[in-house]
Amino acid sequence: MGVPALIRSFRPHAPHFACLTLFEFYVTCLLHMMNDRDMDAVFQALANESRRRMMDIVKDEPGIGVGALAGEFDVSRIAVMKHLAVLEEAGLVVSEKDGRMRKLYFNAAPIQMIHERWTTDYSAYWAGRLTRIKYLAETRAGASHRNKKKGTS
Repeated sequence: MGVPALIRSFRPHAPHFACLTLFEFYVTCLLHMMNDRDMDAVFQALANESRRRMMDIVKDEPGIGVGALAGEFDVSRIAVMKHLAVLEEAGLVVSEKDGRMRKLYFNAAPIQMIHERWTTDYSAYWAGRLTRIKYLAETRAGASHRNKKKGTS
């Protein structure tokens, strides 16, 4: 069973995972490590702008229903369901049936596993610092640009 299949099968209240904490489940997934096919599925899922937007919404609104998510897009519910199938296959979105409603949850574990494959503690530290500098510079540049438009400095 590959990592995405393990992730899709995780239900905190399911009997076979009832004794596992989320951390223990994550460690179990790491022990199974992602193979190239699993990674390809993640990259394919992330390659589409609509799917990235769906992930943003699901991340910001854990437990959102499929109908509510579909309402955020100008495409059919069937099209949204096809995108969700790709996200679920990659393990990036996990769904849980609650009566007639299907609740959706974001799962960052596949992205974290990809990140950990190519980074060391040292490079992750410096990449994080450089990213912070980049965001600060962009924020200041944006503020400076807005001030110039207003005619102030």
